[in-house]
Amino acid sequence: MNSTSSFGDTGIAAASRPQRRISARSALRASGTLWLLVAVLGQLLLAIYVVGFYGLSAAQGRLEDWAKVLPQGVVPGQRFLNTVLSLHLLFVVVIIVGGALQLLPWLRRTRPGFHRWSGRLYLLAAGILSVGGLILVWGRGTVGDLSQHLAISLNALLILGFSAIAWQQARVRCVEAHRRWALRLFLAVSGVWFFRIGLMLWIVVNQGPAGFDPKSFTGPFLTFLSFAQYLLPLAVLELYFRTLERGHAPAQALMAGAMLVMSLATVGGIGAATAIMWLPRF
Repeated sequence: MNSTSSFGDTGIAAASRPQRRISARSALRASGTLWLLVAVLGQLLLAIYVVGFYGLSAAQGRLEDWAKVLPQGVVPGQRFLNTVLSLHLLFVVVIIVGGALQLLPWLRRTRPGFHRWSGRLYLLAAGILSVGGLILVWGRGTVGDLSQHLAISLNALLILGFSAIAWQQARVRCVEAHRRWALRLFLAVSGVWFFRIGLMLWIVVNQGPAGFDPKSFTGPFLTFLSFAQYLLPLAVLELYFRTLERGHAPAQALMAGAMLVMSLATVGGIGAATAIMWLPRF
């Protein structure tokens, strides 16, 4: 009697464990998808801002308006660097829209040819964007100190490296590896966006600048954020991959909860950046 009861309990427990694991795994996938959706929508807001402010002012011949946002905007006599800056802003829009298209699963399934060609354009835009960033940082100079310039340079090198690996994996048809490297590239390319929403959220939470000097745009927090803007999302992605593959149900459930918290923080950062940085320019 007792042995039969124990056997039955064990059988029920054994049957429920895979179910709990599947449920936790599904929750983790759903939380990852939710964050990605929030990020894509937030980046589209940045693209709208770039087109609406930089594009519109350029079309109306008011390039001097760029200097209101960019300390080293259009500089008379620096035709090459001015062109690099204009292309840099253009490819910000291209890469945001291209990244959103690359992440649509139904587009990959139903329009594989379009996915491949838009992917090539995305990789090209990522390369141009990163090289242009290096030229602007070290050729013209920008706000911030040496630590921030080094962080930008490392970000650019990671973008170039991830682009090469993602392209190589696509060539040899390692689909899963290609998707993972494409996600790493997406996060690395998004560093500029992460910086803005992270900084604005930090300012809102602290009710003003904290840990940095807004006039010189230097300080320990900005040094941290300059590296964290891409290294932290990349670290979270690797943890997500490992938990999804090898994590037990409790670990997957915990990671799913963490992803939900990050989605809320991302929404907060997007709202802060929109209200403080983007909307006032229109």
